[in-house]
Amino acid sequence: MSQLVSHPRTPQSRTRRHSALVASALAVLTGLVVAGAPSANADHGTAKTRTAVQKGLDGLVRDDGFPAALASLRDSNGHTRNYTAGVGDLKTGSKVPVDGQVRIASASKMYTATVVLQLVGEGRIGLDAPIEKFLPGLVRGDGIDGRKITVRQLLQHTSGLPDYDEEVAQDYLTKQQHRYFEPREVLDLALAKKSLFAPGTGWSYSNTNYVLAGLLVQKVTGRPIGEEITSRIIKRIGLRHTYWPGVGDQTIKGPHPHGYFATGPDAPWTDVTENDPSAGWAAGQLIGTPSDLNRFLTALLDGKLLKPQQLKEMKTTVEAPDLDTVGDGRYGLGLATFKLSCGGFAWTHGGNAPGYTTRNAVTADGRAATVVVTALPTTLPAAQHVEAALDTALCE
Repeated sequence: MSQLVSHPRTPQSRTRRHSALVASALAVLTGLVVAGAPSANADHGTAKTRTAVQKGLDGLVRDDGFPAALASLRDSNGHTRNYTAGVGDLKTGSKVPVDGQVRIASASKMYTATVVLQLVGEGRIGLDAPIEKFLPGLVRGDGIDGRKITVRQLLQHTSGLPDYDEEVAQDYLTKQQHRYFEPREVLDLALAKKSLFAPGTGWSYSNTNYVLAGLLVQKVTGRPIGEEITSRIIKRIGLRHTYWPGVGDQTIKGPHPHGYFATGPDAPWTDVTENDPSAGWAAGQLIGTPSDLNRFLTALLDGKLLKPQQLKEMKTTVEAPDLDTVGDGRYGLGLATFKLSCGGFAWTHGGNAPGYTTRNAVTADGRAATVVVTALPTTLPAAQHVEAALDTALCE
């Protein structure tokens, strides 16, 4: 889950059962349905010309009922175009902020994985070392033993560790929206369950892996994971609109579209813009803009954040059958593949949080795109349409 734990049981940007990462909450709140919303269109990339990208966003609002949609495209020369559709606030009918800040949820996993791999490159962490070496005695449970799980397996979701997403998503509006979770608290929820499989023998998306990765970073560096992400990534490549919310901070600081949540077919929209993101933590706590996500993706794949060997490790993938709707997804170390209709694939890792669904990808030639809608998809077609909008942005 992404905010509800950075994606629910699935990772990247698609939907987990539905698509890889359809949102932590989606896996649990199966009764959730998107209600209709007013539609207002704006094209901020090509003046009054309605491009295929704009039409795709308009469709997400008009046909799938998302309150708003945003997109940012970056070409291989670094030129950026931004688009919006819908309304930024259902109560006031205000416009959608161009390139507004959103909760990027599980896309945060790319940042956490990058910091871990930077520490690997510095010789401070062994990628194939057992996590027991760094977090002695912490990871124990039914079929769970930190002495048998490696750092690589955490980042790759091959550890067999169960997820805690359902526990923190249950009764979200009445109990969890404003609740603060300590990292060790959500870890205990996961460790109370049985291992899914022996380490290295399967693949299953689990936010638990990245909570442990965050604890690992803190143990090795002696500093909070949010601080390490800020200094090693955000400040290093100049992400001006991306930040790690402080403890207890439930707001979004910059201009942003409101995020919404409904509990059933006939339920009204509930504004969940303000919520406590701590359940996601190192697995999904960051806030950023679509253009900043594109900037991060291009910097990462251009080798500006990792040494060649660590970037190679990050891009070494395993089969991840639950990652996307067609069952042919692959997952590396905090990075997944996104199949393109125009041929080949792009690198990606989206996220889902109550209020926001984010999809992003970068191609080998440096084109990057991010698409955001301001609610969780509650049907497979809606999730597929968000992915289709991303594909259009990269292929049209």
